[in-house]
Amino acid sequence: MRIIGLTGGIASGKSSVAALLERLGAAVIDADQLAREVVEPGEEALACIVAAFGERVLNGDGTLNRAALGDVVFSDPEARRTLESITHPAIKRRAEERLARLRDGGTRTAFYVAPLLIEAGVTSRVHEIWVVYLDRETQLGRLMARDGLSREAALARIASQMPMEEKKRLGRVVIDNRGSREELEAQVVRLWREEVLGEPKGNAGPEPGAG
Repeated sequence: MRIIGLTGGIASGKSSVAALLERLGAAVIDADQLAREVVEPGEEALACIVAAFGERVLNGDGTLNRAALGDVVFSDPEARRTLESITHPAIKRRAEERLARLRDGGTRTAFYVAPLLIEAGVTSRVHEIWVVYLDRETQLGRLMARDGLSREAALARIASQMPMEEKKRLGRVVIDNRGSREELEAQVVRLWREEVLGEPKGNAGPEPGAG
């Protein structure tokens, strides 16, 4: 089974691309979704997080208080490494289980969506990398608008990841998301047809969902 790693910077549009691919019929595994699953009540990873950081990171109902945990780890690299040492192995196991099920079911191509695919050193999980790209100023503007952040806060979050220009150089395929939603969709449809379905380049065909 061919596994394509889909990544990009914060607010680059990875989720939008993943949603478009799913609409076209792609099998998509989202690392962010797996990260939410492995810290649900009853999961081993949540118990380890509480053991490491205390019950201050829990809500009253026993679920993880992401804001409280974020306050602890965002400005403390050592705390963040501790958290990652708990969550990354749990996410890896969950991802391998999902990929195995797809492989056993005869899926030929699957997308693994992970914002920190490169930074976390898990590129060995995929056969190739596709990068959703934005220039820095467009990324900054979209992040500020999406999350209601100040310029300084948005810059801090961008700075915590690999620079987009560097990430772009590592992608076999680069999806340029500096333009409109329509332009993004056209790129994804073209890539789906040429890279996944193996259609000749330049064969436009009908739009998905047409008719």
